[in-house]
Formats: sequence, C-alpha cells, structure tokens
Amino acid sequence: MTEYVGLKLEKQGHVALVTLNNPPAHTWTQDSLAALTRLVDDLEQDRDIYSLVITGDGEKFFSAGADLKLFADGDKAIARAMARRFGEAFEALANFRGLSIAAINGFAMGGGLECALACDLRICEEHAQMALPEATVGLLPCAGGSQWLAWQVGESWAKRMVLCGERVDAATALRIGLVEEVPPRGKALERALALAKSVERQSPTSIAACKKLIHGARTQSPTITLAAEREAFVDLFDTQDQREGVSAFLAKRQPVWRNA
Repeated sequence: MTEYVGLKLEKQGHVALVTLNNPPAHTWTQDSLAALTRLVDDLEQDRDIYSLVITGDGEKFFSAGADLKLFADGDKAIARAMARRFGEAFEALANFRGLSIAAINGFAMGGGLECALACDLRICEEHAQMALPEATVGLLPCAGGSQWLAWQVGESWAKRMVLCGERVDAATALRIGLVEEVPPRGKALERALALAKSVERQSPTSIAACKKLIHGARTQSPTITLAAEREAFVDLFDTQDQREGVSAFLAKRQPVWRNA
C-alpha cells in the first residue's frame, strides 16, 4: 500500500478514512501537505471511492496547523514553499469529486481549521476548539481560511475570528454555521462515517456534478450557474449511472452504481 507522510489511509467500502498522524499536535509539514495532495489525487482515480472523511489521531488534536518553528528565521523561501504546499493540498481537498467530511476530534487551529474548511461538511465533538490565530503572531491564514471561513459563517464572524483572534467552542461553531453537528466526545468519527456512507444511496456521478454547481454559487452569478445546471443535467444522460438510477427506480430495486 502507498505510504503518505503524516497521514494514514484506510478504505472502508466506498469511504476513504484519512487520519492526520504527526503527533503530538498533527502539525503540517511540506512533506505531509504534499502527501495530502497526492493522496487526494489517488482517490480521484479510484472509482470505488465515493466519499472522504478526515480526522486527527487521538482525542486532543484534529490539527494545530503549521509548526511555527518553521518561520522563526523569517525565511521567505520557506514561507513561500509552505504557502504553496498548503494551497495545493487544501484546494485539492476542496475539489475532491465526492463528499468530504472533517471529523473534528479536538483542537483545530490555523491550518488545521483551514483543512476542515476545505471539506464539504464539519462534525465536531463537544470539547473541540477552533480558531484562525495567525495574526497574533504577525501572519495570516494562507491556506484558504480568509475565503472559506467568510463563505461559511459570513463576513462578520470571519472578522471576529481572524481580526479579533476569537476562538470558538463547539456550541458557538454550531450556532454560527461553522459546523453541522456536535456529537459527544469520541463520536465525531462515527457520525462522519455514517454520513459518508449515506452518500452511497446517491449516484456518485450526480454527486460530483452537484458539488461543482454548489461551489459555483460562491463565485459566479446565478445567471451563469443556472445555465450550467441545465447543461450538467443533460450531460448526465451520457453516464451509466443515469440509466441505472432510472431503471432501478422503475423496477423498484436498489441501484448498483458504477461511478461512470
């Protein structure tokens, strides 16, 4: 099996479970970010995988982001390389064709929260804490945080978290829409896997098309996206899954998806 630095990959049927594994705080390195980019690309090629769940190993940390020791010398070359790696990794995660879910099992700080924001859904345990504290050390979120956080919770709360350095607990995260559910301690992964498995009832080719359209609403006018929606609907008639889905419904049986 392929090795991915700082990550563990387990496939459970049509679900890929990715566990962040760089103890003690699962901080990101250039190597682990490159590994995540490669891992997501490998999953894109695996047509048996319909969804992805990402979590942190243990009970305390999802991820604490980047190790600040990397930036202690003020080396701009290192800063540029890390920013590029962060961008490549989390944009690949955001663009994954299937459903992605972050099971936040503890602290998600800086690049850790940005990783979760790159996912489609976030489930966090009741003791979790989330923040984008980069400005407190003279930096800024460089892995999509300024954009994805504002899209998710609105401009005002994004400013509270980024400009005021406000840390949010699980209850606040749920109230502002940063996360979708708050299960008890130790149950986020179980709930995330259950949600990921529910995707198997849907056509994976339809899911990929729908996800692109939903993301399109962030950056394009409804006029453009509504036209693309109609075209995507017609394009699905070129897929095996469309024919299987309709045939299964009419025959009153469960569909057998081919992701093709």
